[in-house]
Amino acid sequence: MALVLCSCASQKHKNIAYLNTEAPQEDLKLNVFEPRDLESKRPVVIFVHGGNWNSGNKNTYGFLGRNLAKHDVITVIPSYTLSPQANFDTMASQVAQAFIWTRDHISEYGGDPAQIYLMGHSAGGHLIALVCTNPKYLDNPKAIKGVILNDAAGLDMYTYLQEHPPTIANNYRSTWTTNPELWKQASPVYHLSEEMPPFMIYVGTKSYESIIRQNATFLNALQEYQPDVTPIYLNKKHVPMMTQYFWPWSNRYDEVLDFIFKEKH
Repeated sequence: MALVLCSCASQKHKNIAYLNTEAPQEDLKLNVFEPRDLESKRPVVIFVHGGNWNSGNKNTYGFLGRNLAKHDVITVIPSYTLSPQANFDTMASQVAQAFIWTRDHISEYGGDPAQIYLMGHSAGGHLIALVCTNPKYLDNPKAIKGVILNDAAGLDMYTYLQEHPPTIANNYRSTWTTNPELWKQASPVYHLSEEMPPFMIYVGTKSYESIIRQNATFLNALQEYQPDVTPIYLNKKHVPMMTQYFWPWSNRYDEVLDFIFKEKH
């Protein structure tokens, strides 16, 4: 049974299993942050954490769940199996399963299954972009109402890994394999189509060069399908692109809510 923790603004439902499997970590569980005193079904954000595909923990990001709950948005934060125990394909498949669980169960927590958004930072941005572009992961990616990329990494790993072949450093050989065809399968930029949900994109102008370059490539390709997407550039390094959400008065929440409620109608 999930543990329920309460604050003045939200209830946290902790460590809910979203996929029954033999997992090497504490993963395949998620936390749900539910606003208190809901009067109607609310939009839902599934946030997928970063960590270079080999680190990170869903429990670090309670601040995001609590702050979104203050704005009456349900937040789901899943974990996923990290490298070297999993590669990108396993991780993306698990993120897709977290979406399916949310679609099927979020009404039990006050959420609207027709209003589910994906949000991810760094490696998490890569995984959600892959899930909603590569058709192998979801039969109907338009069931996702919108996608919020926050300084997403890995948007064109095919080009990056040709220039920087994966080694054991950072578990990249485990994450990406040594097969260039799989690098292309792992790269969201090669799977763009009319079937994608709408994108909202943040990029840190002081972020890693590879992230800045790959976001530029992705945005250029995305314009063919979503010409109205205007990225939000922030004068920040990579980690502060996420830690800025720690403060509930951050302008980022206003921007995210504007995107959610624009797409809702």
